[in-house]
Amino acid sequence: MSRAFVNEDNAAAQADQPVERQVSAQPNYVTPTGLAQLQAKVAELQQLHSAQSAKGEQADKQRQADLERDLRYFNQRLQSAQVVAPASSTEKVQIGSRVTFADELGQEQQVQLVGEDQADAAGGLINWGSPLGRALLGAQVGDEVVWKRPVGDLVIEVLGIEVG
Repeated sequence: MSRAFVNEDNAAAQADQPVERQVSAQPNYVTPTGLAQLQAKVAELQQLHSAQSAKGEQADKQRQADLERDLRYFNQRLQSAQVVAPASSTEKVQIGSRVTFADELGQEQQVQLVGEDQADAAGGLINWGSPLGRALLGAQVGDEVVWKRPVGDLVIEVLGIEVG
């Protein structure tokens, strides 16, 4: 039998299995809110998985496989979570800090540094390990830091730090 046919058969068998979600290599620092969100996500997925399993033969096998994959991922994220103390300094940017900064044109923006799973850029929640998060982490009011972006570096100035 040709090797191509063997690979085709393996590919067809694996097509039913969802692609595993990749776990980040960076430490899984989370805020207390981020930990609660992870716990709620695991509970929700467990409930959905139980409901899907209860359907027996009528269960949607692809949905079941997706739920099992997501449960593996979020359980792993929950187990590796390292809760950071709530930001307590207005002197230095920490995970959990709300930071107001301005770019070279004076445009102001406010973000909060959070863990990877809690990040929501549209909502102003920025992963501490992202290029912007890394630029801000440890900065003080008045500091100018370089935000390394794919479209070019941008110098930003930290205008204010609030505890999260």
